[in-house]
Amino acid sequence: MWRDADFRRLWAGQTASQLGEHTTLVVLPLFAVLTLDAGAGQLGVLLAVGQAPILLLSLLAGAWVDRWRARTVMVLTDAARSVAMGAAAVAGIFGLLGLPALFVVAFTVGALSVLFDVAYQASLVRMVRRDQLVQGNSALEGSRSAAQIGGPALGGALVSLLSAPVAAAAGALFFAVSFVSLRRIRRPEAAPECVAPVTERPERAAPVRRRILEGVRFIATNACLRAVCLASAAFQFSLAATMTVYLLFLPRELHLTGVTVGLVLAATGPGALLGSVLAARLPGRFGHGVVLVSAAVLGNGALLSVPALHGSSAATVLALLAANLVFGTFSQLVNVTVMAVRQAATPDGMQGRAAATITFVGMGFTPLGSLLGGLLAQEWGLRTGLLVAAAGMMLSPVLMAASPLARLGRVLPAPQT
Repeated sequence: MWRDADFRRLWAGQTASQLGEHTTLVVLPLFAVLTLDAGAGQLGVLLAVGQAPILLLSLLAGAWVDRWRARTVMVLTDAARSVAMGAAAVAGIFGLLGLPALFVVAFTVGALSVLFDVAYQASLVRMVRRDQLVQGNSALEGSRSAAQIGGPALGGALVSLLSAPVAAAAGALFFAVSFVSLRRIRRPEAAPECVAPVTERPERAAPVRRRILEGVRFIATNACLRAVCLASAAFQFSLAATMTVYLLFLPRELHLTGVTVGLVLAATGPGALLGSVLAARLPGRFGHGVVLVSAAVLGNGALLSVPALHGSSAATVLALLAANLVFGTFSQLVNVTVMAVRQAATPDGMQGRAAATITFVGMGFTPLGSLLGGLLAQEWGLRTGLLVAAAGMMLSPVLMAASPLARLGRVLPAPQT
């Protein structure tokens, strides 16, 4: 695959885009706090505005991506994100950017990011053979993990060393690099089978609402993808509850400093890179089902050890680093393998809607999980609350083990019409 120039361009473009996205996630809040003197409530609104498109637009994004060529969506969204961040940088330099305009920028970039993330998953399926999906996802998700580590650090460094407007300009540059790289892909991409020819009358094209329902129905009637959706929802819900308690447990119960907390949480990043490498090899050797269930048990189970820790000694910090490294490794292994299974089991004309439906259901429960985590910490205490929330994460491998996912072998499933 690395000898394929077009795949290299896709990988380079996706990497630059992910760097731009994760740099922006830090730059915009710092812009609000350092340049515009935003308060805590205003910062909370800014973050919520940036996250809102995940719930508001995921299903629509899936329907739109399945009507257009995925590469076209990626190129247009990166061009638009580059313009939005560039405009914010210029306005910030001249002192013309206020909080209302920053809210608009955050929502715009968030909405375009939802479209891009759905499209790049569909684009891989239309570029490589189905037996290359695991390797392709390993490369793309590995670079995404690297961006999750390096993007926030780069954004914070640019804001500290230069200024928030200059950091915003750097985000615009990353999106522009992605735009150029994706534009250089030469391989023709066939339009999805469900797209009506341009000569047909508009009324014959499927309405967006019907297309969304088709995507939901496809996930609901496919046993493997239904299990992926339910396991993802259980994992994200419990993870949100766990992280809410976890972020209170580390400083208040273990009395760790802010720097140590950041170091502990950062250990998931190298683990995610390792998990991406393992995902290119293990499913083909042991079978996709075995890898999914066992990796989910090991990764989620690692956080069950955290409530047993006491104090802020070096041994405690090392144990936390190890737990987060294991969690990052096996969670990413599950993520890459699940994505390959979903892509293989989905026909080309349904890729966008399948990805969007699973994202919508999986991420839609996270606000409720965060509320539950806060309630557990308040009513049962930090240690017990963390244990209960982390135990809830084990529901995800149980759901996978009880489904056809556990019986998947070394060969990915064929697409279901």
